[in-house]
Amino acid sequence: MKKVGILTSGGDCQGLNAAIRSVAKALYREFGKDISIYGIKNGYTGLIDGDYSLMEERDFSGILTLGGTILGTSRQPFKQIRKFDGNPVDKVERMKMNYKKLGLDCLFVLGGNGTHKTANLLSEEGLNVITLPKTIDNDIWGTDMTFGFYSAVDIASDVLDRIHTTATSHSRVFIVEIMGHKAGWLTLYAGMASGSDIILIPEIPYNIDSVVAEIERREKTGKRFSILAVAEGAVSADEAKLEKKEFKKLRQQMKYPSVSYRIADEIGKKTGNEVRVTVPGHFQRGGSPCPYDRILATRFGAAAAALFREKKYGNMVALRDNEVVAVPLCEVAGKLKRVPADCEQIEAARNIGVNLGD
Repeated sequence: MKKVGILTSGGDCQGLNAAIRSVAKALYREFGKDISIYGIKNGYTGLIDGDYSLMEERDFSGILTLGGTILGTSRQPFKQIRKFDGNPVDKVERMKMNYKKLGLDCLFVLGGNGTHKTANLLSEEGLNVITLPKTIDNDIWGTDMTFGFYSAVDIASDVLDRIHTTATSHSRVFIVEIMGHKAGWLTLYAGMASGSDIILIPEIPYNIDSVVAEIERREKTGKRFSILAVAEGAVSADEAKLEKKEFKKLRQQMKYPSVSYRIADEIGKKTGNEVRVTVPGHFQRGGSPCPYDRILATRFGAAAAALFREKKYGNMVALRDNEVVAVPLCEVAGKLKRVPADCEQIEAARNIGVNLGD
């Protein structure tokens, strides 16, 4: 009898249930009644606290299109994974203890960057771990695509599309703030898909005068509205020069709810235009996965089950050149896939006249 555990960790996103379903279906097809699958509740917290339950085959039916995660999720920041937090519990030792208590042959982990750091640590501690990359930010190193990304692109693009009609009607400048603290993939793709005039991402520090000049240029050509897609992690050219601690302190002292409101205020003062800010926020992570993400999550789940069959532990399933491959966790953990300044998408945006703030 084989025993495996599955957990989802970090922020939720579309496609988690599709991936869980795929792993389970592939395992049942391979091992039949000789496989036991334990659902670990609320991410690594469940593995620490021993909160899990034996799942049945019917538990994985009807969840392909379901948003969120049937297992629940939580955040266990990697920086705190070895800290006791006033509670005399070694989190890593507790996870290892519960893994062994269950007699697991493998732990399947679905998560983003922080999740993969902990997964790699558990792998280094001797546990058999296989991971699947999920995040709407598409910023996990080693894979061309993560599931959840294109569903979020669809939602963010829809918001930007709808803002266009109001912006046109009222001759206003509109800013739509897109999720993405450190990587601008989501903002770049949604901005390009919706025809945004200005796209600001964390990787390209913006100059407010460049942004204002683009708005004024559009006005002179008779275009009395402008749409800005702004990543929540966008930084100004001046901020980009600061040390990490200085930057953090400056942002903590910022009087605006977010950088988009600061940009809106600066544009308003320099141009006299009315500027409105829309923040779709967690809408971008919610709801059913788009067909692409359902397919990608299914491919990843089937590939993860195949790695288990072949006993190829310590790997993440990844998409490279449209093929699903295995990437060692040690190559993934601690790395962030940011938008290269010279990538094809950036070049395409510039070639059609999109202002990137620099």
